[in-house]
Amino acid sequence: MTAKECVRCAWVVLAATLLPLQGQAEPLEQQALQEKGLALIAEFAGTLKPALMQAMQQGGPVAAVSVCAEQAPQMAAELEARSGWQIKRLSLKPRNPQAGAADGWERQSLLAFERRHADGEPVSELLASQYDEQQYRLMKAIGIQGPCLTCHGANVAPQLAEAIDSLYPDDHARGYELGQVRGAFSVVKRF
Repeated sequence: MTAKECVRCAWVVLAATLLPLQGQAEPLEQQALQEKGLALIAEFAGTLKPALMQAMQQGGPVAAVSVCAEQAPQMAAELEARSGWQIKRLSLKPRNPQAGAADGWERQSLLAFERRHADGEPVSELLASQYDEQQYRLMKAIGIQGPCLTCHGANVAPQLAEAIDSLYPDDHARGYELGQVRGAFSVVKRF
């Protein structure tokens, strides 16, 4: 075998070795993006929930509403600036329709979350993702827990309802029951 034939043989072997990896980069990239997206959601939720609980303990539910209205958007903006991802909370029944309205894909994902949950899937496992050449999108469902009912339940105290209405005149985020899907965290990474 000549040197030229040996080099050609080496290229064939290398190509044959790499060929099975074609198409695997996309799923691996999607997995890495999902892990990063879930970490950002956990960070955002892990910052927001303690702030809400602290406000509830120190100033009651009215103080917690101001956390959602004022601090949550700042928390999201800081996380976006640091990570390069867009992050928001959204719902089929948004408290602030201008900020929390779902687009077409998000709406379909939220409806699917409700169906899947009605079929017995735990809220904590409800995820949806979309990947294309322009962006990666990930949603993780938010479930109604006991403390959430204070502001999002069917029986919101009159003073609290007044505070919510003053900050959110177009509020639709009431009437939930324990365990329901409240909405979702949505993160987007644009390429």
